[in-house]
Amino acid sequence: MRVEVDKERCVGAGMCALTAPDVFTQDDDGLSEVLPGRAAATGEHPLLKEAVRACPVGAVSLTGEENS
Repeated sequence: MRVEVDKERCVGAGMCALTAPDVFTQDDDGLSEVLPGRAAATGEHPLLKEAVRACPVGAVSLTGEENS
C-alpha cells in the first residue's frame, strides 16, 4: 500500500497530520505531504485509513489497497 497527497486538492486542513503525525506533515504553504520515506512503508500503520477518511476534501489516498 502506498499513501499519496494530491497537492492540487489539498486545502491545508491538516487532519491527516493530526491523525497520523509520524506519516504526514505540512509544508511551508500549509499543504499536507507525506514524510520522506513513509509513502510506501505505511501498510501496517494503524491510523492510516483513519487519516485518509479524515481529509475533508479527499486529498489523501491509498493506492495498491485490496478492495474489501
